[in-house]
Amino acid sequence: MRLSACRNRGSSFPVMHKPVLLSQFLTQLAPREGGAYLDGTFGAGGYSRALLSSCTCRVLACDRDSAALPYAQSLREQFGERFQFFTACFSEIPALLARAGYTTLDGMVLDLGVSAMQIDVPERGFSFQKKGPLDMRMGANALSAAEVVNTFPEEQISEILWTYGEEPKSRAIARKIVEARRKRPLQTTWDLQRLVASVVRGSPLRDPATRTFQALRIFVNDELGELQKALLHAEKYLKAGGRLVVVAFHSLEDRLVKRFLNGPEAPVDPISGKPLPGKGPFAPLYKKPMTPSEEEKRMHPRARSAKMRVGVKQP
Repeated sequence: MRLSACRNRGSSFPVMHKPVLLSQFLTQLAPREGGAYLDGTFGAGGYSRALLSSCTCRVLACDRDSAALPYAQSLREQFGERFQFFTACFSEIPALLARAGYTTLDGMVLDLGVSAMQIDVPERGFSFQKKGPLDMRMGANALSAAEVVNTFPEEQISEILWTYGEEPKSRAIARKIVEARRKRPLQTTWDLQRLVASVVRGSPLRDPATRTFQALRIFVNDELGELQKALLHAEKYLKAGGRLVVVAFHSLEDRLVKRFLNGPEAPVDPISGKPLPGKGPFAPLYKKPMTPSEEEKRMHPRARSAKMRVGVKQP
C-alpha cells in the first residue's frame, strides 16, 4: 500500500502520508552518488523523493495509474533531468529502461499494493468503506471487478476468491453472487460488501468482505503476474551488489518475494542426502522481513501489515 509523501507547493492535489518504513528503506537501499535507481511503484512519489534528496543520483519511476502524473510533475520541476517518469506496468520495465537510456541499475524499490490515492477515492471502487462503482482497475486494463462478478462462471469466481484472497467461504460467496446477479447485476462496492457479509461472519478487526475485495483487485490488475515480471527484471538489470527492496502488504506477495530472494532450493547429493553448494541470483540480507514500529502503525494504521524484504544481487 503506497502511502507516499509529496509536498504540496500550492498545487491542487493532496498531501499524502510518508511511505511506510521510509528510514529503513533508505538504509537498506543505500543510494550512492551517481547511482541509477528504479522506483517501480511510484504512487505519490515518497520513495522517489527520498532517493533524490539523499544524494545526487538518478531515478526512473513508473506507475500504471495516470493519477500519479501530478506528483511526478512536481518531482520533475524540483529535480529536473535526474528524475524521469512513465505511466507503465512492471512488464514494460525493459522498454522504459531502453527509452531512458539505462542499461543497468544500482537499486530497485517496489512498494506493492493499492495506494492511498486509489483507495480513498470512492469512484475508483477499491474500498467498501464508501459507495462507488465496482471497478478496481489501477490502469487502463479493460476488465473491471463488476465484469468479473457479473459474467464469470461460478466456479471461476470461487477459484479467484480462493487463490487471490485465500477466502475459506469462496464457494459459498460465488454461489451467492451468481444467485444475486440473476435478479440484477452487482454494480457498486456496497452491493458486493453486503452480499459477502450475508455469507461471511466478520470480526472487529476485519470486514467480512476484505478477502473478496483483495482477490478481485489482484485478479483484475494481474498484480502477482506483474510482480513476478518485476522480480525477473530486477535479476536481469541490477548490477552485482545492487539492491532490491520490496514492501509487501499481504501473504501472497510476501511469499512470492521470499521464494525469489531465497533462490532455488539447494541441490542434494543423491548418495549422502546432504545439500550441495549453490546460490540463487540474490542473497537476502535478513531471514525475516522488517516491519513497521508500533509508533508507525499507530500513525498509519494501513501500514500494520507491511513487510520489507531486501536482497543483494550476486556476482
